[in-house]
This record gives sequence, C-alpha cells and structure tokens, in this order.
Amino acid sequence: MKYRDFLTLHVLHHAEREPITGSFMMEELKRHGYHISPGTIYPLLHGMEESRLLKSRWEVRDGRRVRVYEITPEGKKALEEGRERVRELCRELLEE
Repeated sequence: MKYRDFLTLHVLHHAEREPITGSFMMEELKRHGYHISPGTIYPLLHGMEESRLLKSRWEVRDGRRVRVYEITPEGKKALEEGRERVRELCRELLEE
C-alpha cells in the first residue's frame, strides 16, 4: 500500500462521516502529523472525483465559495476494501 493510498483512505473515512473540504482535510491530516500542502490535497481530491470515489459541489461558507466533497457508492466500496487491507496488514505487523 502506498502513502497516497493511506491519504485516500483517510479522506474517504472522513467523507463517509460528513461532507469535507480540502482545507478541513489539510487540518485533519496536520493533526495526525502530516503536513499536506494545497498542491497535494487538491490534486488528490480532484483525482478521487475523476475516479468517482468522491463527488463535489460548490457552497458559500462565511462569504467564501468552497468546494465540498462527498463520498460516492464507489468510494464506500473502496473504503471498505481499504479497511480490510489495513486490518490484514495490522494483523500481520502486530502478530507476536
């Protein structure tokens, strides 16, 4: 599993809970010790939308226009598959 795959799973995890924005995801990832720039997160989100894992719409928040992303049925399927792979990896890594 690649680093980008983990970012994708993290985005899908949050998008499953509620609609997200790029700035929210940058802050969320920063909270976990990842310093992701706009030049990384927005291409990732756009690519996920092109892959039909996310869908987006424009909203006005605090007088600013922002793009809001939501998970799609394909995204939910990818998230569940990713969760299973992470479970398998963790079982193997933490096996004593």
